[in-house]
Amino acid sequence: MIRYLKRSVPQRLMHNAALGQWTSWSRKGTLLLVARSLCVQANQVQATGALSKMVVKEQSHYIIPRGRTFSVQYSLPKLPVPQLEQTLKKYLETCRPLLTDDQYKATEQIVHEFQITEGPVLQKLLEERAAKHLNWLSDWWKHVAYLDCRDPIVVNVNPGLVLPRQSYRGQKEQLAFAAKFICGVLDYKVMLDEQTVPVETLGGKPLCMVQYYQLLTACRIPGIKSDTHVFVSPYDPDKPRHINVIHKNHIFSVDVYHSDGAPLSEDEIHQQLQACIDQSQTPAPPIGILTSLNRTVWGKEYARLTKDKINLASLENIQRSIFAVCLDGPNPPSDINPTDWAACVMLHGGGCKVHSGNRWFDKTLQFILNAEGYIGLNYEHTTAEGPAIIGVSDHVMSYIQRRHDSYSPSTSSLKPPVKLDFNIDDETEELINKACAELDVAVENLMFQSLFFKHYGKTFIKSQRLSPDAFIQVAFQLAYYRLYKEPCATYETGSLRKFQLGRTDTIRSCSSASLQFSKAMEDPSVPDSKKVDLLRQAVVSHRKYTDETVAGQGIDRHLLGLKLIALENGMNVPQLFLDPSYKESSHWKLSTSQVASNYKAFLCFGPVVLDGYGICYNPQDEQFIFAISSYKSDSSTSSELFSDSLTKSLLDMQFLLASHPLSKL
Repeated sequence: MIRYLKRSVPQRLMHNAALGQWTSWSRKGTLLLVARSLCVQANQVQATGALSKMVVKEQSHYIIPRGRTFSVQYSLPKLPVPQLEQTLKKYLETCRPLLTDDQYKATEQIVHEFQITEGPVLQKLLEERAAKHLNWLSDWWKHVAYLDCRDPIVVNVNPGLVLPRQSYRGQKEQLAFAAKFICGVLDYKVMLDEQTVPVETLGGKPLCMVQYYQLLTACRIPGIKSDTHVFVSPYDPDKPRHINVIHKNHIFSVDVYHSDGAPLSEDEIHQQLQACIDQSQTPAPPIGILTSLNRTVWGKEYARLTKDKINLASLENIQRSIFAVCLDGPNPPSDINPTDWAACVMLHGGGCKVHSGNRWFDKTLQFILNAEGYIGLNYEHTTAEGPAIIGVSDHVMSYIQRRHDSYSPSTSSLKPPVKLDFNIDDETEELINKACAELDVAVENLMFQSLFFKHYGKTFIKSQRLSPDAFIQVAFQLAYYRLYKEPCATYETGSLRKFQLGRTDTIRSCSSASLQFSKAMEDPSVPDSKKVDLLRQAVVSHRKYTDETVAGQGIDRHLLGLKLIALENGMNVPQLFLDPSYKESSHWKLSTSQVASNYKAFLCFGPVVLDGYGICYNPQDEQFIFAISSYKSDSSTSSELFSDSLTKSLLDMQFLLASHPLSKL
């Protein structure tokens, strides 16, 4: 849902939206985004506490500005609807390694019945939907995967990004670095505003760049049944000039542009940050911890808070800000290694006695700068995947490396930072305490382990004429099999950005080929030459599935679409989706994602099931970086044991290939 903090929409805006133009309009608030739709209705207004909102029913989704960044946007193909027979065949193939013979036969019969009964009807309805939308999936996905979910977004939704530790130490140097860091983000914002961010490609094909335009001046807003996401257009004449700085739980509004639109210099930003520190010597009540609550609980409290004009003004300031910067003190001592501890702080703040209250988890981008050189960010996942985040962070790191320390005292008068006030009554205070207690339990339950595998990297795998990503995924299968003596459903994020407004589909990594290889590796009677053949077959099989998925021929989003179109048309949920095998094949005990960076950085996130693992990895030429998470509440999982098993698997796979070199022919 796109939200407008407006009471009406002028006919000019409606007309321009219908023409497919990028339009901005503002009055006492923010034009967040205009849907490219002919069905925007001016009477679609609902009251929400002290706010009125315009709900735009998306037919073709976002208006795209035309510039270098979006030079090929409208030439991108639309996401196809795969053939029903093809999807059902691949579904059975991916279920096979996970099921017993009897389970598979039962599922095979259910799939056959679906293919000749409800399936064709739902397929036709889905194809009709696809004909009316730029992307038949994107709006559904945003709601089903994110906005409609009621679980807390901390750990469950928001990833953390750990960037290389910096050399600064202490608050004085922290503020100087933070000023430079902020300038780097603003430098990237110039590229976004001027549409000079280069179009990314995959396999020589251009990718959709819309995600980049929803990272800054964006925020999630809680609701009782479903959340909304707000975004301020860079072309809004009333576009924000401020960021939020959070220190000791105090939240400040800090202008980073002069009245003439010129950005503040590094030294001017440094002065503003120092002013924030001077006004926040003692901790404030951790109002930001409310954003870690169950979304319905937070939604009810949000509606209550916004009845107060002071609270409303502060909340709207946060929602409209360009981004947030969290200035943390030193991380307290911990029994885990400093890098892993830093990752936990980026992911969840470390708990209420550490830095969790010094956050606003609903903010799409909040950069985190620790007083001892640990830096990174936390981002709300609704609008973008990891690669877009890396695009920003890599640019900022490059900007910092290019800049030399300098000092030029400001001669201009600066608008002082404004501390955002909140009227906190007993009910809110009680809820803050509840949020702290619940988050501390979640923090304690998460087990995290980083693995810097330095024995080899992509260079070696490419020398074997194999796909590095597919190779790593097969290593995950072997590592899991060695621990549990069985395979598991495995999710790898597959990008659909070759298509307009593309998000993701699932690459199902567990295959009959990977299981056959894993079994062979544990069988001493199988000769190494056979193991090498099975390894190569498993890698090739995974690469084939990956290529099909990123080409829009995956099965999971297609199956989701068939289920949702049935519900949308008042039909019963087909038996296919009630089959225990469907649940088993999508119970992602391994939830994995490759997020590559030019730096020794890594993204981290929590598992998606209680008895599973969350694994993000950054494959580099001469090393792999893994971030592995699990839950302590499930005694069968251990991030440390999985890390050890993965290390052994990667070494064994290298040994096999090195001892059986490819023919030079």
